[in-house]
Amino acid sequence: MSKKKASLHVQTDLSNLFSNPPSQKNTDGYPIEKALAAILRQMNAAGMRKRTISDYQLHVEHFAKITGATVIEELTTDHIYRWLSSMDVSNSTKLIRLKCLKAFLSRCFKNGWITTNFWADIKIKVDQPVKEGATDREINLLLSLLDLTKFVELRDAAAVLLMYQTGVRIGTLSQLEQKHVDLESKLLRIDGGIIKNHEAIYLPFDDVLARILAALMKQNDLIRSDSKINNDLLFITINGSMITNSPTNNNITKRLCKYSRDYSLKNINPHALRRGFAKNLLHKGADVALISKALGHSDLAVTTRYLHLSKDEVVDSLRKYL
Repeated sequence: MSKKKASLHVQTDLSNLFSNPPSQKNTDGYPIEKALAAILRQMNAAGMRKRTISDYQLHVEHFAKITGATVIEELTTDHIYRWLSSMDVSNSTKLIRLKCLKAFLSRCFKNGWITTNFWADIKIKVDQPVKEGATDREINLLLSLLDLTKFVELRDAAAVLLMYQTGVRIGTLSQLEQKHVDLESKLLRIDGGIIKNHEAIYLPFDDVLARILAALMKQNDLIRSDSKINNDLLFITINGSMITNSPTNNNITKRLCKYSRDYSLKNINPHALRRGFAKNLLHKGADVALISKALGHSDLAVTTRYLHLSKDEVVDSLRKYL
């Protein structure tokens, strides 16, 4: 080989130089992990529900894992669509998770970690079925089947009637204390500490529920005495402890599901009971503002969606104006 040709042939081994190119990943910016920790602290300080805080953490951590994103500033709509595409769930479930992620990003925006709300136009189309509320017939049938001489069934009857007559959420129900029950005035006097919107509210109930609650509180005292448990909770287990030990594990909810299966009652669950309360108020002539206040909603639009009416219900309501 001539000297000239030899000089054109590179002898240095550079074969592995580009086989594993250096990562182009952006590491400059505010870490998602750090942002999430800060926002969870803010939510805790604001007294938000444990379930809400848990959902933020679960969905944001899943988003970061699926997309591989590490800092807030690098996020784009593509990350969100990639995350949504990875899920093998219904569109309704995707919508719930997307709302949670959007809420997290909105907090990042308010904290100044993101300069634009690029996620605002990302939507998921979901056909919303008409959700039915519990009816008087279903409630009366269930109560007729329960044995009120047994503590658990007495407790469950009280829970069903309380949710149906006052519309309280199952999360609030599990935190109610006997001090919240005014038997003489037949009122629930709930302080804002256990209400989702943090506003205290008074909710009336009837004579039947007053008698059941009086019997329940008497039995609660006996159970707490036997179990040497010191609390003032209105709804307790057979051991005197709280009926829930996590946002998704509630004894009352499980019992209602069992009754629904055993007795073929379609709308015996916490959401249906609360929705039944709202629809009863509507059918008796209450306006949406009053219903919204009773439900503890901070936005009338939420109440309107909650009262989503079937076509037959719309027809029946319109006939009153003919």
